[in-house]
Amino acid sequence: QQINGSPQYVATPGDTLHYEIFFKNIGEEPLRNLFLVAKLEGKPFDFQTLKAPLGEFEAGDNSVVFDWRRIPDLQFLDAREEGRVEFWIGLKDVWEAIGPQDMNPLIKSRVYLSQARHELTTKVNSKIEVVQKGYYTDEVFGNTGPIPPEAGKATTYTIIWQAKNYYNDANNARIKAVLGQGVNLTGKIFPEGAALTFDSNSREVVWKLDNLTAGNGVSGSGSNISFQVSFVPSVSQKGKIPELIGKATITGEDQFTGQKISGEAPTVDTTLPDDDTVNEGVVR
Repeated sequence: QQINGSPQYVATPGDTLHYEIFFKNIGEEPLRNLFLVAKLEGKPFDFQTLKAPLGEFEAGDNSVVFDWRRIPDLQFLDAREEGRVEFWIGLKDVWEAIGPQDMNPLIKSRVYLSQARHELTTKVNSKIEVVQKGYYTDEVFGNTGPIPPEAGKATTYTIIWQAKNYYNDANNARIKAVLGQGVNLTGKIFPEGAALTFDSNSREVVWKLDNLTAGNGVSGSGSNISFQVSFVPSVSQKGKIPELIGKATITGEDQFTGQKISGEAPTVDTTLPDDDTVNEGVVR
């Protein structure tokens, strides 16, 4: 079996998988009029997306059936000859409630061909996400300054990051984002002592989370950090909606699959879409 051209493929939530199943007659006599059945198992599968141009999908047991009447290699397979069938199926982005039974997910294909039986398993990466929001009105720091912002005057804002990790434990987790022009950290962080750093050259804010257990921020309390920034618009930013912070990216190493995983959240500008008390972000 190959998935997306690889016999050792590691799947990711949201993937489209191209399955190729190869079979060979290792006997001395030709084989005729065969059926090949691939039975698929695993919560990540989105069976609504299955495409098998030369096969039939049996929804009752989630099987793809390949018939010798449509596939020449199944109609007649000479000694030492090899044949192949293929189908496509997508994986869901998220599946069902997250619990211990959903950790370390596998997808399986059980293949039946004449007397042959074979089970093939594929590991699935965790889904990792970061949520990035910006507020003027908050209960963490209490912000000050003009809203909408004014050129030459400082306005403070609260940026909140939330990390989410769904199915597999991850380590070496990091969240990164670059501050906008005229934006700087004030030094206020909650919780205090969190591993938040700032590179003044790249203007990148980095939060080192290290370990994120499966279900973190999804099925219970999650990893959150709030930090305050100060924005002093320049005269050249008048009449514009400046970016306070660029898109946030989260990265980590999946402990089940050994793969690097990542996610991202959109930028936050002075319109503060998550703050209902702010209805204008154009610099004056």
